[in-house]
Amino acid sequence: MKKIISTVLIIAMLAVSLLTLTACDEDLGVGASSHFGERTTEGRTLRFAKITVKNYGSLVLLLEESTAPITVNNFLDLANAGFYDNLTFHRVMANFMIQGGDPKANGTGGSDKNIKGEFLMNAHYNDLSHLYGTISMARAEDYNSASSQFFICNADAQLSLDYQYAAFGYVIAGMSVVEAITADTAYLGSGQNGLISDKSKQAVIRTVKEISYDEACRLVSGLKNIVGEVK
Repeated sequence: MKKIISTVLIIAMLAVSLLTLTACDEDLGVGASSHFGERTTEGRTLRFAKITVKNYGSLVLLLEESTAPITVNNFLDLANAGFYDNLTFHRVMANFMIQGGDPKANGTGGSDKNIKGEFLMNAHYNDLSHLYGTISMARAEDYNSASSQFFICNADAQLSLDYQYAAFGYVIAGMSVVEAITADTAYLGSGQNGLISDKSKQAVIRTVKEISYDEACRLVSGLKNIVGEVK
């Protein structure tokens, strides 16, 4: 009888543990950038963020503050202030990228300031390449016109974007979210710029928030083994 009770208790405890683990990661998509596990993070200053998209789930970003400090701090300042909450991905193109962070949802809006473009053609060394899963800043023709709009590559785009746009990090979990948004909405884009004119059809960003290294490790299996200890 004692053995039966013990067995039942063990099974119950395992069930609770599995439910807890599932609850922690239930909205987190799978898949990561080509940079994850291949690009060394040694000597780099790293920060982390989580983007949650309505009806799609969440993705986790590794941001390289030492590579693009102005860009990373601008992005996180906006995120921590709630600027991105309930904005959308207004521009989506298959085999290229998804773009969001515009309060006007049409590609013309931004925050109340512009930042320096941290890329080689603007006299800033930046060795992050626009590979699958890279996050980078959108801008107008002016090199220093980036504001709040960002994009995430859903394909390798280094030939057209490297040295001209400020890449500042990459997805370390949740590329399936990017893929799903692309599959569901890319066909709605008009012309060659992929703008989705019907705002009601744009994927909605619930939140963008900075998360700690410990939280990132909890969400992303094996992160500590890849990047080591981050203070």
